[in-house]
Amino acid sequence: MKVKEMENNKTKQLAVISGKGGTGKTTFTAAFASLSKEKIIADCDVDAPDLHLLLHPEIVERYPFSGGRSPNVDLEKCTKCGLCTDACRFSAIEDGIVDLIKCDHCGVCAYVCPVDAIEMKDDINGEYFLSKTAYGLMVHAKLGIAEENTGKLVTAVRRKAIEEAKKNGNRLIIIDGPPGIGCSVNATITGCNLVIAITEPTLSGMHDLERVFSLTHHFKIPLVVVINKADINQKNREEIIKFCDNNQIEIVGEVPFSREVVDSLVQGKNVIEYPIKKVTESIEGIWEKVKNHSSLK
Repeated sequence: MKVKEMENNKTKQLAVISGKGGTGKTTFTAAFASLSKEKIIADCDVDAPDLHLLLHPEIVERYPFSGGRSPNVDLEKCTKCGLCTDACRFSAIEDGIVDLIKCDHCGVCAYVCPVDAIEMKDDINGEYFLSKTAYGLMVHAKLGIAEENTGKLVTAVRRKAIEEAKKNGNRLIIIDGPPGIGCSVNATITGCNLVIAITEPTLSGMHDLERVFSLTHHFKIPLVVVINKADINQKNREEIIKFCDNNQIEIVGEVPFSREVVDSLVQGKNVIEYPIKKVTESIEGIWEKVKNHSSLK
């Protein structure tokens, strides 16, 4: 599915991201999933997925993910002419034997082989899943150890989520995005209707919020902000508010710090289900603003 198809799809897409890890992004995504109706949940943090720890999905369908190709040599055809060895700038092939640790999977060996003894075949780099949870269907993934092409896997997860949303008539897709501003984040937010940035009043949190704003501004995607652990540093909190005011970014809510949130996570429970009144009330208020945002109408 192309970007335009993602943008034109009637189902609205809401991505929850953060410029850095540890701000509470997955905690908020799980909470929003429990508060919303008619939605599909997608975990696009494929490098380090952890939404399943709170939503406890039951896998219904699983699909292999191929993010690249590797050379496969037919040794019966190979004449050991050495052309592939000479052409490989990574010194990854000799006498028809490929060292996949050194291989850059560029395909030049297959291109120069005069007897077509080398074929580039799809790798299986991971899996993605369609699962049931207590809050609805969830699409998530698992990338293989040291594998690449997370952006392609994120796109596969989103494509499946859109497919299921259209099939089941879901109005909204809630996406748990990866931290940072790299390729996988780009693949997560492209075509989304609204992005929520979870930040915290720390120096790194403030710096990374600026990076998230630059990214969403570049793609012209509406951005709103949640300040988590808002009461741990008043000066930094005021700086975040000032930054948002100067850049016309809506702050949809602030959540106070609570050690009980950690307790709920340790027990694998959604924070909404855990009796932390001041936190759950704050998140419920945030969700009311988010679900009624003009970009999701």
